[in-house]
Formats: sequence, C-alpha cells, structure tokens
Amino acid sequence: MADAEKKARQEVRRAQAEFKRKTDTVRDERRRRFQKAHDAGLSLRAIGEEAGLHHTRIGEILRGK
Repeated sequence: MADAEKKARQEVRRAQAEFKRKTDTVRDERRRRFQKAHDAGLSLRAIGEEAGLHHTRIGEILRGK
C-alpha cells in the first residue's frame, strides 16, 4: 500500500472517530438539557414543541434511546 493511501485511510478513521466523539457529546448534552427542562416542570409535549420533536421522541431521548 502506498504511503499516500495509508495516510488517507488513517485520516478517514481519525475523522470518523472525531465525528462520533462530538456526536456523542452533543447527544448527551441535549439529553441533559431536556432532563433539566423536565425537572423544571415542562411536560414532554412542551419540550417537544420547543425542540420541534414529537413528545414520544422526547421520552425516548430522556430514557437514553
């Protein structure tokens, strides 16, 4: 395998790992904020209206799905 191809493959793996790490961080932060809103008294429907998501999806997010 040529050095350029090897380096390109490493860059692809690195980019994917970084994307996953950032995605997981954003997902966790969203769940935390939704939970904080729910703890403050907002219903799943109210959170869903604000987020533009169905209330059942909000419930799934809060359950970690």
